[in-house]
Amino acid sequence: MLYHLFEYLSKHYEFPGSGLFQFLSFRAAMAVICSLLISTIFGKRIIDFLRRQQVGETVRDLGLQGQNEKAGTPTMGGIIIILSTLVPVLLFAKLNNIYVIVLLITTVWMGAIGFVDDYIKIFKKDKEGLKGRFKVLGQVGLGIIVGATFYFHPEVTIKEDPKADGVEMVGRSAEAANKEEKSTVTTIPFVKNNELDYSRIIAWTGEHYKDYAWLIFIPIVIFIVTAVSNGANLTDGIDGLAAGSSAIIVIVLGIFAWVSGNIIFSDYLNIMYIPRVGELSVYIAAFAGALVGFLWYNTYPAQVFMGDTGSLTIGGIIAVIAVAVRKELLIPVLCGIFLAENLSVVLQVSYFKYTKKKYGEGRRIFLMSPLHHHYQKKGYHESKIVTRFWIIGIMLAVISIVTLKVR
Repeated sequence: MLYHLFEYLSKHYEFPGSGLFQFLSFRAAMAVICSLLISTIFGKRIIDFLRRQQVGETVRDLGLQGQNEKAGTPTMGGIIIILSTLVPVLLFAKLNNIYVIVLLITTVWMGAIGFVDDYIKIFKKDKEGLKGRFKVLGQVGLGIIVGATFYFHPEVTIKEDPKADGVEMVGRSAEAANKEEKSTVTTIPFVKNNELDYSRIIAWTGEHYKDYAWLIFIPIVIFIVTAVSNGANLTDGIDGLAAGSSAIIVIVLGIFAWVSGNIIFSDYLNIMYIPRVGELSVYIAAFAGALVGFLWYNTYPAQVFMGDTGSLTIGGIIAVIAVAVRKELLIPVLCGIFLAENLSVVLQVSYFKYTKKKYGEGRRIFLMSPLHHHYQKKGYHESKIVTRFWIIGIMLAVISIVTLKVR
C-alpha cells in the first residue's frame, strides 16, 4: 500500500523521498526490518495471549529427554510468522504483482488449514487434529490454484535470451519485455544445458502437445506443494529446527528471485530472465525476518511452538516460491533437511510393515522417526541436533547457490 501511495505522490506532487519506494532493495530492507520488529515486539504479546487462552501443547509420552517439560508451552505460534510476513508485504510490496498475489493466497490458505488442525487438537482435545485426507485435499486445492495461475496467467512469462535481436544492454528493458513468452521451462541443476520443458514430456502425443502441457505442469506443482509442506511439518519437532532451517532456505530463494528478476544479473549468470519475479524479494525479505524473529522465542528452551499453523504455511510458501523462480527441481538439495525428515518416516513405516508381514514382527531402521527424534534417542541434546542440522542446511544452501554457475 505504501508503494502505491508514494508512487502516486512521486508522480503528481514530487513528494520528498517518495522515489525511494521505486527501489526494490529499499523496500526489501524495510520489509525485513518491519517483520523483525513485529515478530519480536508483538510476538511476546501474542505468546502471552495464547498462554492466557490456555493454548498449550499436549505432549505424547515418546520417552524423549526433556519432553515432559514442554507440556503446556503455547502453540499456534505460527500466527506470529503469518502476521509478521503479511503486514510488511501489504505495506511495501506491489500488490498488483501476480507472484505476490499468489503468495498471499498461499499464506492465508495454508495458515487456515494449519489453524483448523491446531484448533481441533487443542480445543476439541483430539490429538489427531484435522483428518489427513482433509489436509491433503487442502494442499491439492492450493496446488491446483498455484499451478493453474502460473500456467495460464499472461504475466507469468520468461525471457531466455535478453540479448536477442542485437538489443544493447543499456535501455533494452522495455524492448526485452515485449519479447516475453509463456513457457513451461524450468531449471535442472548441475546439467550443462540446464533447462527442462515440461511440455516435452508429452511430445509423443502429437503436433499440438504444448496445448496440453498443463496436464503435466499442474500435477507436478500439486506434488511439490504437498511434499514440501508435509516435510516442513515433520521437521517441526524440536525447538528452533523448522524455523531456522526454513530461514536458510528462504534466504537462498530470495537470492534466486533477485537475480532471476534482474535483467542484468540474469544475463551475466546466463540464466533465464523472469519478468516481475524480482518483486518476490520483498515478500521473501518479510518472510525471512518473520522466521528469524520467531526464533527469538522458539530456540531452546522454546517459549512458543509454531504448530501446524506455522509449519504447513512455511512449507507451502517455500514450495510456491521455488516454482515461481523455476528452481523446483533444486528442492531435493536446497530442502535436504525436509527431504531427510520425510524419507526417514517413509522408510521407517515401509520397513516396519514389510518386516511385520515377512517375519511376524515389525522392525525399525531408526530408533524413532522423524530423523531428529532418532538422534534424541541416541542421547544427543536437542540444541546440538538443531545446530548441526542448521550447519548441514547452510552447506546445502551454498551448494544450491553454486548451481547458478556450475553446470
